[in-house]
Amino acid sequence: MDTGGTFTDFIAADGSRQVSFKIQSTPRAPEEAILRGILRILDELGPAGGGSEDRVRIEIVHGTTVATNALIERKGARTALVTTAGFEDVIEIGRQARPDLYNLSVTRPDPLVPSVLRFGLKERIAAEGDVVERLGVVDLEALVRRLRLARVESVAVSLLFSFANPEHEQMVAAALEPLNIPISVSHRILPEYREYERTSTVVINAYLAPLVSRYLSRLTAGLRELIPSGGKHSSTGLLVMQSSGGAVSSEVAAREPVRTILSGPAGGVVAATRIASMAGLDEIITFDMGGTSTDVALCRGETHTTNEAQITGLPVAVPVLDIHTVGAGGGSIAWVDDGGALRVGPESAGADPGPACYGKGDRPTVTDANLVLGRFAGAGLLSGEMTLDQDRAAAAIDRLAESMSASSSKKVSREKAALGVIDVANANMERALRLVSVERGHDPRLFSLVSFGGAGGLHAAALAEALRVPRVLIPSYPGAFSALGVLLSDVIKDYSRTVMLAVDHGGPVPSLISGLFSELETQAVADLQAEGFDQKEKIGRNSIRTLRSLAMRYRGQSYELDIPLNGDGSGFVRDFHRAHRERYGHADPMRQVEIVSLRLRGIGITGKPAIDSVRTLRRHKAVSNSRAAAWLGESKSKVTVYQRSALKPGAQLDVPAIVVEYGSTSLIPKGWSCGVDRWRNLILDRLGAAKV
Repeated sequence: MDTGGTFTDFIAADGSRQVSFKIQSTPRAPEEAILRGILRILDELGPAGGGSEDRVRIEIVHGTTVATNALIERKGARTALVTTAGFEDVIEIGRQARPDLYNLSVTRPDPLVPSVLRFGLKERIAAEGDVVERLGVVDLEALVRRLRLARVESVAVSLLFSFANPEHEQMVAAALEPLNIPISVSHRILPEYREYERTSTVVINAYLAPLVSRYLSRLTAGLRELIPSGGKHSSTGLLVMQSSGGAVSSEVAAREPVRTILSGPAGGVVAATRIASMAGLDEIITFDMGGTSTDVALCRGETHTTNEAQITGLPVAVPVLDIHTVGAGGGSIAWVDDGGALRVGPESAGADPGPACYGKGDRPTVTDANLVLGRFAGAGLLSGEMTLDQDRAAAAIDRLAESMSASSSKKVSREKAALGVIDVANANMERALRLVSVERGHDPRLFSLVSFGGAGGLHAAALAEALRVPRVLIPSYPGAFSALGVLLSDVIKDYSRTVMLAVDHGGPVPSLISGLFSELETQAVADLQAEGFDQKEKIGRNSIRTLRSLAMRYRGQSYELDIPLNGDGSGFVRDFHRAHRERYGHADPMRQVEIVSLRLRGIGITGKPAIDSVRTLRRHKAVSNSRAAAWLGESKSKVTVYQRSALKPGAQLDVPAIVVEYGSTSLIPKGWSCGVDRWRNLILDRLGAAKV
């Protein structure tokens, strides 16, 4: 399941049987919607043809926005920071980079820990790991008293150079145990250099830990009531999706919630790379438009992670999928600013009250604009389970049109206002797509756009047209696609260690590096075995894989490139030069290269649901018994309406067309062709697109 701002999505598989549906989210208590959905799944996917004595094992994986929303809304715990004396203000000083270079009044986001809750300890570890000033027991006792008086709910511990020698951090963690509150320690969460990023990451983890821990405890308790031990169902426990594209046990997620900040969007990227690869598309741009936000990512054959992410202006240095998010979704509210300009988002109507057409709200949103323009073809949402209030949406757009008319010399009609909302929303999303493609040196004409999310299909073709992307893929279950990705994910654990080692221009990996990697692999295998996975040598489900990589740079640079380490490791310096040339346009093979950190990914291979296809694809014309009128531009047009469930592999659609289905609606305008491939994906090809 994947909890979104408007809907909670479910997809369940039991052999060849699958079920997918949406339930409106319950933002104040997200577990309520989840438990209702699990109950529905138990009813719909009971034992197939078995007696009451059959025992069914249930595996549950969850994509969550609890950590994301708490960080965005600043609703985390009262957190203290314990650091080396003299470095208490690192999280406030930050970096010299300004978010808005020419704004003289620019302000940074307030630190999550105020100055009165930052505590410095007299201790010092040298860069090489030697103890320069030993930490005293008396200072630790005084620290515990001060934290008790401050009534803090969580503590972040980040001492100088603890990645080189964690002895003092271990002493602090042991001394704070009697407080019985979450303790986040940097050498466990991020044993890497860069004091600001490391401290920020650990502070975020501590800030979120109590909230996420309570949420997962409530959810786990609710699941136990639904799936009691000894009943006809048995559960293997709850897994939570991480930002890195892999799942982890709920116990680990509760201790390290910083790894779940992009939990939901990560699932969509995982599913997109898998489905696109099956369809023969390796270079893709993912486009996930939901009710609250739009998430985009560029993938070349596999997902790409980064250690340089920022969430609400705060650095998060644990591995996350390289996803860019903008506040543009179906629930994004349209408004006119003081200068008379039309704006859309980032504020969203969310699930409560939701867009005006949901029957509660009265503010105009992107969904209301699409409804007014006839782009739902009168079908409502969720295959008729959720009707849309056309009159309420029209009234909301009319009020927006009046505001637009008041700020201009012309009267703006309802349809003009709705088209304006769509144009502004598309412009916001187009900027996000350009950021991950054009602005990073990638030509969008060489990529395919994989569109999903409840609202994605209505905007995908227009965005692809703007970026000159030649092909769009809209998968099956687009409305629950992130939930599918969560279901397809493996269990992943990431490990790292800073080494700061200069290397020769050629030859194998230094023996020191090999030894440290072996230590990390031993830890990874042990951790994955503790979660039920088998020996590393076994192949297939429940087996363990490890992937090595090096964070490398030219000596004197400030940032690194992640270089995969294969086989005996020979040629890794050459691979770095090649990657540097590809990323930055130049390389210097004669310059000294430095290994900054070792990174290891431990993967526990999980069982995957089957995704069926047809062997022989027979082209045929799709049949539709319905037509509708919709605004596709400045005028109203007749469009053919198709039911997605009736489209078989090989079907060719007449355009312009609207394809309606349970969790999403797709718009195929003029200038595009559309067919159904062997995997039941909708494949849109732009007519006349030049081959690059």
